Amino acid sequence: MSLIQYYGTGKRKSSIARVFLRSGKGDITLFVNKRPRPFTEYFRLDAYRTIIRQPLQLTETEDKFDMFLRVNGGGAKGQAEAIRLGIARALVEFNRELKPVLKSASLLTRDSRVKERKKYGLLGARKAPQYHKR
Repeated sequence: MSLIQYYGTGKRKSSIARVFLRSGKGDITLFVNKRPRPFTEYFRLDAYRTIIRQPLQLTETEDKFDMFLRVNGGGAKGQAEAIRLGIARALVEFNRELKPVLKSASLLTRDSRVKERKKYGLLGARKAPQYHKR
């Protein structure tokens, strides 16, 4: 018996999530920076858990898949949004007919906003030291 799984990669800010969906009953295995973490303890805020489950709720597939999540880099919010994109892409791989539903909710769009780099002579990306005439 071969294990059928669906894969999706999600990126947001400096977070990269690799999502594997396997047929099951809704279990979530989470690895953050190569360390196993309990899902509900790591994503304590309800808002983050809601972000992650959004594509599954929209497509009514919450209890159909076990999720294996590997996330590297970034903070909790960026990781949650990276996982959301990965899940949405994996669902499209599972069933192409789900694409219009996910696309209309803009869950298949990669949010490309990242932190702007610091420039020399400035205190940050744009903040300049106080000007003095003399």
